[in-house]
Amino acid sequence: MSATMSDWLEGARARTLPASVSPVFAGTGVAISMGGVNWGRAALALLIALCFQVGVNFANDYSDGIRGTDDVRMGPPRLTGGGLVPPDVVRSVAFAFFALGCVFGLWLVALCGHWWLIVIGILCLPAAWYYTGGEHPYGYMGLGEVFVFIFFGLVATAGTTYTQADGVAWTGWLMACAMGLIACAILMVNNIRDIPGDSQSGKHTLAVRLGDRRARASYGLAIGTAFILSACCIGVIGWWWILFVVSLALAVSCVRDVLGNGGRALTGKALIPVLRNTGFVELGFGLAALATFGLATL
Repeated sequence: MSATMSDWLEGARARTLPASVSPVFAGTGVAISMGGVNWGRAALALLIALCFQVGVNFANDYSDGIRGTDDVRMGPPRLTGGGLVPPDVVRSVAFAFFALGCVFGLWLVALCGHWWLIVIGILCLPAAWYYTGGEHPYGYMGLGEVFVFIFFGLVATAGTTYTQADGVAWTGWLMACAMGLIACAILMVNNIRDIPGDSQSGKHTLAVRLGDRRARASYGLAIGTAFILSACCIGVIGWWWILFVVSLALAVSCVRDVLGNGGRALTGKALIPVLRNTGFVELGFGLAALATFGLATL
């Protein structure tokens, strides 16, 4: 059995990519409000985010596959676990994306002149690999959301702003926290779907540790808190908050599906569309932040 292009695209997990690009949009919006936007550096930040996200996805495919975690997986079949591609090939592809991300990162650091950011980049590599890799992956200990909040929230959003504006305003830190919380919600709904299989395979994600009911509540809390933080930011820049309405409406729909809202909460594979839509919530949120901060400066 050999992998098709469709299998490789599925392995890259396109539905997770909004979690990587959205913080760059939000961080660039904050940079605009600070009068320091640089579109070339924003583009490099976007490429770095995409490379690391895809690298993480292939690294997870490899690590989960060789452990046998994906043998009882609820979602689409993986490259390694499904026997579509030799494990070493998947690992090499993951490393290639990490390497490409590092190249773009060095380029960005050279342009902005903040060489200490290389330290952050170095920390990103083990954080990405040991999420599911190594003998004691922290993703199996319920710490995945911590990684996501820090690197796909604080680092990605505030880092994007910093490399353009040479600083981060308080609105930037609030936006960074908001982006991190939505990224955590994406991971949470993914893991809620996989609670039965993860429990059986010994993958103790935060969703497994919390249990189904509390994990679903934490999903709603993360989404709700993110929009509250955005309200704190946009309250100081006028009526442009209306640009967040589309993202908010989709978020409400996702939370209803996860919590049940008086009906039956979605489970198993029925949560896959919610996972995808939560990614769109973050994408809409990031684009709304970019447009809101940008228009407020006119």
